[in-house]
Amino acid sequence: MKDEKPLAGWKQKLHEIIYEADTPMGKWFDILLFIVIIFSVILIMLESVKEIDANYHGTLLTLEWVVTIFFTIEYIARIISIRRPSKYIFSFYGIIDFLSTIPLYLSYILAGSQVFLAVRAFRLLRVFRILKLVQFLGEASQLKRALKASRAKITVFLFAVVILSVMLGTLMYYIEGDEAGFTSIPTSIYWTIVTLTTVGYGDIAPITPQGQLIATMIMLVGYGVIAVPTGIVTVEFGKQGKGKENLSDGKEHFVHVNTQACPDCSAEGHRDDASHCYKCGSQL
Repeated sequence: MKDEKPLAGWKQKLHEIIYEADTPMGKWFDILLFIVIIFSVILIMLESVKEIDANYHGTLLTLEWVVTIFFTIEYIARIISIRRPSKYIFSFYGIIDFLSTIPLYLSYILAGSQVFLAVRAFRLLRVFRILKLVQFLGEASQLKRALKASRAKITVFLFAVVILSVMLGTLMYYIEGDEAGFTSIPTSIYWTIVTLTTVGYGDIAPITPQGQLIATMIMLVGYGVIAVPTGIVTVEFGKQGKGKENLSDGKEHFVHVNTQACPDCSAEGHRDDASHCYKCGSQL
């Protein structure tokens, strides 16, 4: 891929502040953004309390506008400080940032008594701001890669759990019957899944010794159902902690990665000595 010129001037400085947590200004920006997000979520909670909203509606609305303007400026800054704005706009964080910014504007555009309920629904979208907190978790990208690497194993495991639930649910239907609440095979499968996941609502319970024995076995298996996916993801999570590469000795070695974000596609997790993005090949 042909090298692209790196961002220069104020755009480069803005990119370092917004996208990179390793720089001093980037750390301060993340702290400020973290505080504003928490504050905005608290505002949403306070507005939902009728007594507080009735007494301080004007103050809460003013503070909400301050927060909304801050997020609007941040959203625009993220777009203009990257070479390919569409990469950010249609990314997970880009969509969340957009959803957390527009509700207050929509509530005024669609204002009117006939759409009052719709306006309230749009304003509730502001709760998406709390999802922006994900970007402050240092291991967020690492966890995402671990889940992606584990998806095949977890899918096979869940498929086996579904088969087991169908078999045991069908068996419980024939053992217990209508008197115990097992009125159909789907209902019995529902009970099996509830018991297998250790939720145990208690709306249906076996009454025969055979059913109670099977229920006991399902409960014990349930602990494994929780532990196995956790173990799979944990192993992959450990592998993703640092980048891996094969050197001349044929062995896998771990290399340190940082939070530097590609100015082209916003990919993170580059090696300290990397000069090009591992995902799109653009110059860092």
